Amino acid sequence: MNWKEENFADGSSVLFKEFKFNNFIDAWAFMSSVALLAEKVDHHPDWTNVYNKVSIRLSTHDVDNQITEKDRNLALEIDKLGLG
Repeated sequence: MNWKEENFADGSSVLFKEFKFNNFIDAWAFMSSVALLAEKVDHHPDWTNVYNKVSIRLSTHDVDNQITEKDRNLALEIDKLGLG
């Protein structure tokens, strides 16, 4: 898993990864696939999309924005999509 762990001064942390695609349509299709995964496990990312790039940040909000197994598991499932 090549996600970067970011820690912040307020004590919160996130798993972060940026995905790059050939175009906007491919990026959007990836986001749709991630949305289905996230909904299935009831754990939703903080993400942005600009043209062919999708940036994803994962943390667990109900434990003060810390990285938990829910985040690591979702990151692994996202990586299994084989996209980006």
